[in-house]
Amino acid sequence: MLLKTINTKFTIKAAFLVCFISFNIINAQEIIDDETPLVEQPKDSVVNKTRIKADGVAAVVGDFIILESDLDREIAQLKAQGADLKELTRCKLFGSLLESKLYAHQAIQDSVLVNELFISQNTEQQIQGILAQTKGDMQGLLEFYKKDSEEALREEMNEINKNRYLAQEMQAKITGDIEVTPEEVRTFFNDIPKDERPTFGTELKLAQIVIIPEVTEESKQAAIDKLKEFKKDIEDNGSSFVTKAIFYSEDGSKSDGGKLPTMNRKQPRMVKEFRDVVFSMQEGEISEPFETDFGYHIVLLEKIRGQEYDVRHILLRPELTQEAIQKAKDQIDEVRTKIVDGSLTFTAAAREFSDEKETKYEGGQLVNPTTQDFNFELTRMEPELYSQIQDLKDGEISEVLQDEDRVNRIKFKILTVTDRIDDHEADFAKDYIKIKNLALQDKQVQAIAKWQKETIVDTYIKVNGEYRDCDFQSNWLKK
Repeated sequence: MLLKTINTKFTIKAAFLVCFISFNIINAQEIIDDETPLVEQPKDSVVNKTRIKADGVAAVVGDFIILESDLDREIAQLKAQGADLKELTRCKLFGSLLESKLYAHQAIQDSVLVNELFISQNTEQQIQGILAQTKGDMQGLLEFYKKDSEEALREEMNEINKNRYLAQEMQAKITGDIEVTPEEVRTFFNDIPKDERPTFGTELKLAQIVIIPEVTEESKQAAIDKLKEFKKDIEDNGSSFVTKAIFYSEDGSKSDGGKLPTMNRKQPRMVKEFRDVVFSMQEGEISEPFETDFGYHIVLLEKIRGQEYDVRHILLRPELTQEAIQKAKDQIDEVRTKIVDGSLTFTAAAREFSDEKETKYEGGQLVNPTTQDFNFELTRMEPELYSQIQDLKDGEISEVLQDEDRVNRIKFKILTVTDRIDDHEADFAKDYIKIKNLALQDKQVQAIAKWQKETIVDTYIKVNGEYRDCDFQSNWLKK
């Protein structure tokens, strides 16, 4: 289907765009007027941009039907997300819809299990997100989905999310066990013609030193005592766990009464300390206060359903004193002064003073979470990080910055650029990790192409009307 001789910069990206695009557009969080004109179409589009919408059956894939309105709605959703539609014709988007339905259909045939509670929670989050952006315009949301009630809307969105989940699980099943050997990476790279090898943009290596204000024992005990009071009031006086979570919890789940995604023994997602407590509890029990990196919790185990656990929690973070905050600020100021005057190297200072475990033993060197190496491509850097280093010269030390993360409400840090690699053609030795990722993607695309080719043959597929004139990459028309 796709990659034999490739321009790596573009072809793999395009292949995955087609494969994944219909998985992601469901999550758009804006209301689009149904009268919005259709996207301007390139010349090879099979329909004119002024075509009249008709909600007929555009295709059938196994047990799934694709309507004309499905395609028009997804174009509107893509526009809402600011997607670049210049190269995306209706035929390409229609092909991606066919693919997603094929995945979902086969997932059902393979008895892929769906967590219905997870799906309904996801739907509710989407609805609330849309309403937050549209100032509570539920009527506009109903009109967009052409539904006459909130119940009907939730049913349709649940079905959409369920199908998306099935498609994702099926694709993960196809590609999940695929790996590449060093020899395969070398062969992949050598097969790319020299004039088509990718060019990597300017890359920086960054290091940071982080000082976190220390939480006093008194503040920790105060949080524990407060949680014990909540537990006693609920158990002895019949107070509501949900109400206390809404009023007091310092966690994103507070608006939902401390409700967390269903926990599963087979696929635990919470931190170890949290899992250990929940999986040792009885249904209906409230835990004693316990500590994680995020703070102190109490947990209500609402329901056990086989391997699945429905839980709520209340999170309290110990208060930080002004004295502790000022002490941390003074310490990092002193560290920066020593580095600038040359009495201490950045690497040595990081190892001695930094409170960030993930970086201190590497001399403060930051790891790129995407590539798992030390290089950050300038054009792909997180906007917040880019804003903090954009004016730094090589070897220069930033001013002290106040920051925060999921665990720490306040932290102080200084950054430096330890190395800069200008734009360059891909080099096998220097860029091995990136090339390995591209080789893996290529192998995954080929596995998906092979799976599609075989599955299309064995699946009932009917493409109607003008879409039969599309030049699909896959043999949807079974010619």
